[in-house]
Amino acid sequence: MPDPAPTGWVLYDASCGVCTTGVSWWSPTFARLGLATAALQEPWVAARTGLGAEDLLRDITILLADGTLLRGANAYRWVLRRRWWGWPLWLLVVVPPGCWLFDLGYRLLASNRQRVSAVCRLTPKQR
Repeated sequence: MPDPAPTGWVLYDASCGVCTTGVSWWSPTFARLGLATAALQEPWVAARTGLGAEDLLRDITILLADGTLLRGANAYRWVLRRRWWGWPLWLLVVVPPGCWLFDLGYRLLASNRQRVSAVCRLTPKQR
């Protein structure tokens, strides 16, 4: 029996050690939500999202089957809201000041992920 079509895809930077490590760690959770994973660098991703290369690599993205894009901290919020254990954290990160702190923390990590990868010796993993 063929696998059902995914609910969507988690799109990550395959050249980033933090990103590939994180996606590997979160893959079981993504699978339970019906999400497949794909590298932002895959040719079909730019065509399907309509984003340019620089903009595409800025944030982790969830591309839902209906074409909806959830980017950055909002992608994490989407996942948290759909897991029973994520609800308490989701509640904290959708209201001020939690949402502002969560967005700031995400932006700091996303902007410095290559440095963090180098310092932590996280090399991109082949998936």
